[in-house]
Amino acid sequence: MTIFDLFNVLGGLAFFLFGMTVMSGGLKKAAGGRMEEMLQKMTDNLAKSLAFGAIITIAIQSSSALTVMLVGLVNSGIMNLTQTVGIIMGSNVGTTLTAWILSTSGIQTDNIFLSMLKPEHFSPIIALVGVVMMMAAKEERRKDIGSILIGFAVLMKGMQIMSDTLKPLADMPEFAHILTAFRNPILGVIVGAVFTGVIQSSAASVGVLQALSLTGQISYAMAIPIIMGQNIGTCVTALLSAIGVSKNAKRVSVIHVSFNLIGTAVGLVVYLICESIIRIPALEEPITPFAVAGFHSVFNIMTTIILLPFGKQLVYIARKVVKEDTVAEVFLDDRLLMTPTLAVEECRKKTVLVMNEAFGGLKIALDMFEQYDEEKDGQVQEMEATVDDLVEKCNQFLIKLSSNNITDINAVYVADMLQSLGDMERISDYSLSLAGATKKMKKKPPKYYRKECRVLNTEITDLLIDIEECYIKKDGNKASDVIERANDLVGRIKLLRKKDIKGLKNGESDAQLSVYMTEYLTGCRRVVEHGINIAGYLADSF
Repeated sequence: MTIFDLFNVLGGLAFFLFGMTVMSGGLKKAAGGRMEEMLQKMTDNLAKSLAFGAIITIAIQSSSALTVMLVGLVNSGIMNLTQTVGIIMGSNVGTTLTAWILSTSGIQTDNIFLSMLKPEHFSPIIALVGVVMMMAAKEERRKDIGSILIGFAVLMKGMQIMSDTLKPLADMPEFAHILTAFRNPILGVIVGAVFTGVIQSSAASVGVLQALSLTGQISYAMAIPIIMGQNIGTCVTALLSAIGVSKNAKRVSVIHVSFNLIGTAVGLVVYLICESIIRIPALEEPITPFAVAGFHSVFNIMTTIILLPFGKQLVYIARKVVKEDTVAEVFLDDRLLMTPTLAVEECRKKTVLVMNEAFGGLKIALDMFEQYDEEKDGQVQEMEATVDDLVEKCNQFLIKLSSNNITDINAVYVADMLQSLGDMERISDYSLSLAGATKKMKKKPPKYYRKECRVLNTEITDLLIDIEECYIKKDGNKASDVIERANDLVGRIKLLRKKDIKGLKNGESDAQLSVYMTEYLTGCRRVVEHGINIAGYLADSF
């Protein structure tokens, strides 16, 4: 084997990893729109969580990526620790699909139909279809499907390069001598774990093993411990993602690691019994790519079945391992950026929290009109400061999200949220203005002010409630009705201001009180106008 052969193997591995990244990105974008809904519906019991974990791992082709996503969700307080157990178990089953796809490289037949199952025969066609879809399609979803096909073709090409380069090793005595070291099961587990940890992909690690199996020099006895070790190595990404997060988020990684460690320990004991005591002759036979995929699936499924009743114990272990208080729960975790559609929806939920705080402060300010209350004024100030902080966090997250590879519709949602957050912040600012104007009045306003403004304040409160409901339900039709009501309310505020000016000219109003009322009514009008803006984004987008 020359240095150029080594370059070919590394190049094939690079093609493999790049293809998987492209395919994974396309799958995430294509399936991401349903992730949020599935997350809400499929984590209320263990069986659903298992199915969810398997489905999402199949969709994004990475159990490590799913675990990193879970760390982000727990760190943001979106999920609790117990909900993640079943998902992690299911992800270990879902990740085995890639090995079955790659195993088709071992098909040996003269039948033209069966030969079409070989990657070297069908991947060029898939690549052509993918390129055509990417170049010709106008719809974002079709472009995503095109990127999936291209990624899959590149992945298969990488697998083919590795296989073709490694096949001649079968005739090399030096290679056979090196492989004898892998007959030690413990060393095999370590090699599988280290190699998978370095490239951070169990699917790629299994693919390399399948390529090696085509040489005919890898026996079942060599391959089985390596496959078990690969399950440990895939935890490296999750461990790295747990740096600098809350203790609950760290525990997600501990559950992932302990699940795979216990499963590997049990599997290794069973293997040693079969090898040393029962002495199964088949262990010395060469393993095929199909057999690698088969054992990979059986091992992960059996591990899940064995540990399925012990979900609470895994959580207990995680809580025992991670005891110390670490970084506090974050508002929006950057790990959510791995799945843009999910990130958009979670940011939207946080935007609702900002709206609650902004509208809540304004309602308190309106309630103070007839009787100023210093304690309530302080509460308004605290809520305004909270809104400023939350808006800043949301804006930073959305800016990062907008620079990601997101769909056109998600780009619209991100732009709308950025603008809506600006309007919410301004509404919160006006809560301070209204509270300040009320404080300046010192004495109670005249009766006609109290009567008119009581109705006005009630209508503004009702309007904000309706806007919030429209936002939560994404109801564009109702938002259009709200805009019409709000425009009418702006007109009546202007009439009320004209009435005050007229009273001032006729000597019926106090000049100083009129100045404060102008400030109050201007604040009310601005609040309604910002509400119109928020409703307008909804009407245009939904």
